Amino acid sequence: QVQLVESGGGLVQAGGSLRLSCAASGNTFSINVWGWYRQPPGEERELVAAITAGGNVDYADSVKGRFTISRDAARNVVYLQMNSLKPEDTAVYYCNAAGRTSDWAPWQFWGHGTQVTVSS
Repeated sequence: QVQLVESGGGLVQAGGSLRLSCAASGNTFSINVWGWYRQPPGEERELVAAITAGGNVDYADSVKGRFTISRDAARNVVYLQMNSLKPEDTAVYYCNAAGRTSDWAPWQFWGHGTQVTVSS
């Protein structure tokens, strides 16, 4: 079991910045990939950024050059630095942790989400 708690959301004007944090507890040693997802109102959840245990990162095209995902392995915290925010970035942002069991079965856990609202 892994527990994830997000923080750092809020209301910001277009062009502003926010930093989201995701603190993990439990069997954190088994996490292979951390991800930030978002779900805009009335739309499906989408991947924003991901970072592997080895430090490889990936971003959605819509956030490349504006968002940065990073990880503090010692503290089991993952961050999402969001710069040059746009109204279309408005969404509930969710932290995700994924891995595999010893018999290779996939698992994942989600946080409860944090609201990010960007005003124009």
